[in-house]
Amino acid sequence: MRLDHVSYVASHDQISDVVNRIGSQIGTAFVDGGIHPKFGTRNFTAPLLNGQYIEVVCPLDHPATDLTPFGQAVKSKSQLGGGWMAWVISTEKIEIVESRFNRKAVNAIRKLPSGKEIAWKQIGVIDVIKNSEVPFFIQWQTSYHPSKAGDATSSLEVINLNGEIEKIAMMTATDKKDLEKKFKVSFSGLTSNDIGIESVTFKKQNELILIK
Repeated sequence: MRLDHVSYVASHDQISDVVNRIGSQIGTAFVDGGIHPKFGTRNFTAPLLNGQYIEVVCPLDHPATDLTPFGQAVKSKSQLGGGWMAWVISTEKIEIVESRFNRKAVNAIRKLPSGKEIAWKQIGVIDVIKNSEVPFFIQWQTSYHPSKAGDATSSLEVINLNGEIEKIAMMTATDKKDLEKKFKVSFSGLTSNDIGIESVTFKKQNELILIK
């Protein structure tokens, strides 16, 4: 398992401004990622070094947004003003995670503006809705990866979390002392009622950039 990407939510009206703001901060242009027809959402992505990327996603005015956990999570976060929604772990053995959750992953696709579709399986978004500091999990089904869409200039240094380290250690089956190194997360503890991702720190050349 490895850290795959981080997901930031904007409203449909604000997504262009958010993409331009974050893109200018990390020095990397976002590309139009297209739509998630099953979830009623659309996104833009920006590549990062080390095979990772940022997703900025917004809800669409579509029934699917209210019928799937991912659509519900994005819409809810958008209605609260947007911001960092989730961090996402990729695995090559999603069946192990399915066994841990005692349920099956769902099939997902994203249709690019070119018409090409990329596919993956995902599991754990329901848990993100309930406990927003935890990750969800994916397994890519196609060879294309969003980290290849453009030229990366920045790396993800640390995801600053407000939440319970024990909960994440249990969900990822990782010893607490190994979490920071393995998934680039740092824990501030239960310091406020705002559980989840407080900010993400990126590195552009020798400059550290904190984005809330």
